[in-house]
Amino acid sequence: MQHKSSQPKKGGKAPFSPRRPQMPLSPKGQGGGKSPRKTPVTGSQFANNIIGTVLIFAVLMSLYSFLSGTMKEEKDMTLSELAADVRGGTVTSIDVEGDVLTVMRVEDEATYTAKKEAETSLSESLALYGVTPEQLSAVKLTVKDPSGFAFWALNLLPFLLPVLFLVFLVWYMSRQVKGAGMQAMSFGQSNARIIDPNDKNQQVRFKDVAGVKEAKEELTEIVDFLKNPKKFLDIGARVPKGVLLMGAPGTGKTLLARAVAGEANVPFFIISGSEFVEMFVGVGASRVRDLFKMAKRAAPAIIFIDEIDAVGRARGAGMGGGNDEREQTLNQILVEMDGFEPQEKVIVMAATNRPDVLDPALLRPGRFDRRVVLDLPDRADREEILGIHARKKPLAEDVNMKVIAERTPGFSGADLYSLMNEGAILAAREARTQVAQFDLIRSIEKVMLGPERKSRVISPKEKKITACHEAGHAIVASVLPDADPVHKISIIARGHAGGYTLKLPVEERKLQSRKEFLDDLAVSLGGYAAEEMNFGDVTTGPSHDLAVAAALARDMVARYGMSEAIGPVAFEGRRGGRIVFGQDTGENDYSEQIAAKIDGEVTVMITEALRRAKETITTHKRAFDAIVARLLDAETIEREEYEQILIAHGIALKKAEEIDIVA
Repeated sequence: MQHKSSQPKKGGKAPFSPRRPQMPLSPKGQGGGKSPRKTPVTGSQFANNIIGTVLIFAVLMSLYSFLSGTMKEEKDMTLSELAADVRGGTVTSIDVEGDVLTVMRVEDEATYTAKKEAETSLSESLALYGVTPEQLSAVKLTVKDPSGFAFWALNLLPFLLPVLFLVFLVWYMSRQVKGAGMQAMSFGQSNARIIDPNDKNQQVRFKDVAGVKEAKEELTEIVDFLKNPKKFLDIGARVPKGVLLMGAPGTGKTLLARAVAGEANVPFFIISGSEFVEMFVGVGASRVRDLFKMAKRAAPAIIFIDEIDAVGRARGAGMGGGNDEREQTLNQILVEMDGFEPQEKVIVMAATNRPDVLDPALLRPGRFDRRVVLDLPDRADREEILGIHARKKPLAEDVNMKVIAERTPGFSGADLYSLMNEGAILAAREARTQVAQFDLIRSIEKVMLGPERKSRVISPKEKKITACHEAGHAIVASVLPDADPVHKISIIARGHAGGYTLKLPVEERKLQSRKEFLDDLAVSLGGYAAEEMNFGDVTTGPSHDLAVAAALARDMVARYGMSEAIGPVAFEGRRGGRIVFGQDTGENDYSEQIAAKIDGEVTVMITEALRRAKETITTHKRAFDAIVARLLDAETIEREEYEQILIAHGIALKKAEEIDIVA
């Protein structure tokens, strides 16, 4: 059993085509429909076509052989033999078709064929061989008009079928090769999806994007330039050619770019940075050229490159040399952006959550001049975002979006969308027609940790260990002055966590002090301390807590300068190593002696935090035992009940407004 600490996510219809107007856009998808293209013919498909053709030929040949075998056997005979049989009375019938005679005899069921002279009648021919009219009258004679088609078909069909099959096979193969050739010709074309400005179903406006007020103010100038460029050009102003949207995942970078296009009512070309890179050298650069040509023809327009760090990483970092496909594609993007003129009215927008790895040439003036940062939404923004996502959902009268917004600090716009969707799913699962406040409260925990695992069966001993673990987190958080107060405790497993403790910051903050970090360290180790004190042993439950505590202590020492022994020096980069050309080399840029001091200071901080956690639990042992007993009985303790337990044992309450989580 593993109990993990989980923090809230931080970071966390007229068709249009300027180039191929005959191809309507698909109305489906968030980013617009792709221009239709023929599906490339792969090697496996071509082989399957050949196998299918051969099987059809084999079936036809088998059918022909079967039909040929079922026909009556035919034998040749001379005219003199026919005359002798007629005289002998052994011939029953003769069919005359031109100069071909079909003879049926009494002795067998075989069919005989004979020939006579074309200019002479049958009676005259047989009379020359001594057949009298009386003998001939005893035979049934049938005269048929000769059919040229039937004759030629019957005689030439065995030879024509293979020839026709070969002609069909050659035509079919040439058609496939031609299709593959057409695909090869279009291999370097852009796969950008285009959103038609007249497609109201896919149009997004600024009113559909909540929060990010400063970002929308920055982008309003882009909208004005696309609508009325003359106002800027007359005064000599040049609007930025490129706009880089930076922010944590889920903060709405793509949505905001679409809103700019919607406000300006211009075509919106969207493509991912990874779609430029192919295994063939030159394809990515060709697609870049094709994309910019399409945008220039449709100007004014917006080109949006999502996840540009996939192709725009810093060059010269030892990744693939200087001539690999990714760098060729990046070079072409740099050339196309630098070749823009103000009158072309084409704006390039890009999004990334890793601006630190981008090539400096992309960020220089003249390319991505303007950089717009999208932060995680604050309390007011979260309430506004929740209101947008609740537009098409029937809400009960008890729903209070302000309360939900207060309990979701650190949630991104995508997280809030997921929260509202999960709430609607929970209501539908219980056959209710409205989404209640209780559904949204449950959805918060589901988005943070995952669904409840009520079916999980644990032993009484493991249940008591989990209760002690969570009670340790809770009592330390409630007593230490700079720790966040507790909102809820549960020993019901969710996701990978065997239990969890929700704690509430007194106020939403962007900065965190050294004292707050030290108290957070003690809270993280509260579960470890409780297990060791009550059972004389520790389990694997606190493993994630230990990892979180170690990472926080190392950041305090090596990044934030919060160690008195080492001083205010930042030794490590964002990923813990030396940053070269925007890349983390994984190597430390300090000596082994400094590394040993950092490790030692981290150990001191964690040891001190563990001591404080044990001291707090020992001092308030009666409150700790009461929390454990209530958890074993009810499995979940809500805020009101938990506060009553604290008051009953003389622990002062803290003002609680927002949510954080430790498990």
